[in-house]
Amino acid sequence: MTGHHSCRNRAFTLVEIMIVVAIIGVIAALAVYGVSRYLRSAKVAEAKQSVGQIARGAVGAYERERSPSELMAEGGQSVAVSNALCESATPIPATVPKGTKYQPSSAAGQGFQTGDSETGWKCLMFEISQPIYFRYSYTKNGATAAPNNPGACTADCFEAGANGDLNGDGALSSFAMTGQINAQTGALLTATQIYSTSEDE
Repeated sequence: MTGHHSCRNRAFTLVEIMIVVAIIGVIAALAVYGVSRYLRSAKVAEAKQSVGQIARGAVGAYERERSPSELMAEGGQSVAVSNALCESATPIPATVPKGTKYQPSSAAGQGFQTGDSETGWKCLMFEISQPIYFRYSYTKNGATAAPNNPGACTADCFEAGANGDLNGDGALSSFAMTGQINAQTGALLTATQIYSTSEDE
């Protein structure tokens, strides 16, 4: 009577096990890369969305007609209404977070609750109450967030900006949207897109 071997009792060879382990390793590496890239993209989206919102606030504030409160003499005329950019805001937070989140203060006169109808965050009607990865700024007639921007603001303009250090290595990422007043028409024109450098830093 001859012996009979069942295929069900066959064991995996060392080569087969190594191939399976290698495949699992490659899949795991791709998954880690994909997740980390997704997380970085989500963090960068925070900056781009907020910078866009600050810029829209600057345009909205400029388009509001302003006139001073005045007591007019009988038969006199009031001062003509005007359009003006918001004055610069205090950057929030004071320093760029290094790979961490910052929780803005919601107290009156603190954080994004600073300024008035003509100055800062209140003029822009912009605020963030959730933790943030970036330092946000708004500058009238200057470029503080992205001075190397080809469309940097110098005069009769604004810069809405964000700076971050997502990996905490001291190298900063920069995001900026600028706007410029047309001297002939008085219209406020904004850049076609957000300028950014070193987004993953």
